[in-house]
Amino acid sequence: MLASFATLYILLVFVQPHWSISIILCLLFGANLAAIGFNIMHDAGHNSFSDNKKLNTILSYTLNLLGGNIYFWKIKHNIAHHTYTNIDGEDHDIEVKFMRIHHDQKLKKHHYYQRFYFPVLYGISYLAWIFYQDYEKYFKQRMGADADRFQFPLHEKIIFWTSKVLHFCLFIVVPVFVVGWLPTIIGLLLAGAVCGMSLATVFQLAHVVTGTSFKTIDESRVAEEWMVHQIQSTANFATRSKILTWLLGGLNFQVEHHLFPKISHVHYPALNRIVQQTCIEYNIQYNEFKSFWSAFRSHINVIHSMSR
Repeated sequence: MLASFATLYILLVFVQPHWSISIILCLLFGANLAAIGFNIMHDAGHNSFSDNKKLNTILSYTLNLLGGNIYFWKIKHNIAHHTYTNIDGEDHDIEVKFMRIHHDQKLKKHHYYQRFYFPVLYGISYLAWIFYQDYEKYFKQRMGADADRFQFPLHEKIIFWTSKVLHFCLFIVVPVFVVGWLPTIIGLLLAGAVCGMSLATVFQLAHVVTGTSFKTIDESRVAEEWMVHQIQSTANFATRSKILTWLLGGLNFQVEHHLFPKISHVHYPALNRIVQQTCIEYNIQYNEFKSFWSAFRSHINVIHSMSR
């Protein structure tokens, strides 16, 4: 995947094939960015890519290569999302601007149309993340509007600015210098839209579908035991598709990932059978959709229900 990243970048910037081929390559480049996030950064960020912690740390910085920041991601994802899954105000991954996906979120007039405009929001989510939201977190030192301030060590500040400058040079300065402004902007928008749509959709199909629970936190507690809460607030999809499992780094096995985030995703298919059997034994609802499209339709149904 990293070799594909380098190959596509070189072809687009330095070889410069016909514009029709370049458009296809930009779309593939966007999918490649998402695949690196799913397969390398995500596992390394959870220390499940390798038994070698140093290697995990190094590979987790592939997120910085893609324009993000691994320090922010670990606070937002590993701590907040994996602890308080689908709890409004605590799980910042369900705070999507201009959308209502949790019953505790205030209903506004524009939410009535969210089932129509959500693809646009998902498409711009990656570019908004790396070019705006990271800087918002940096200067406010908060993951969300009502979140507590977090500590930001000096060496992480240095890494933040160094990686942001390198990313800006790699994705904007060099392409503009070599191919010009217009091709750079078009290419960045195309690749960014595919990457954003891929990242947002996979996350939403894992948590924002019919069957998953959206809890209200009561006096800083959730009634259910942590692992039960993870099963109730998470869903799998298309677990029989080996191609999708490979592309998504096993994130279509989201239930198993939330129960065992530090276990490599190559073990999720085997864990899937054990977890399902255990849920049957203890009469716990296990959420799984047979296909990607059935999960996607379910997601649209939730978006529609939350708009009213």
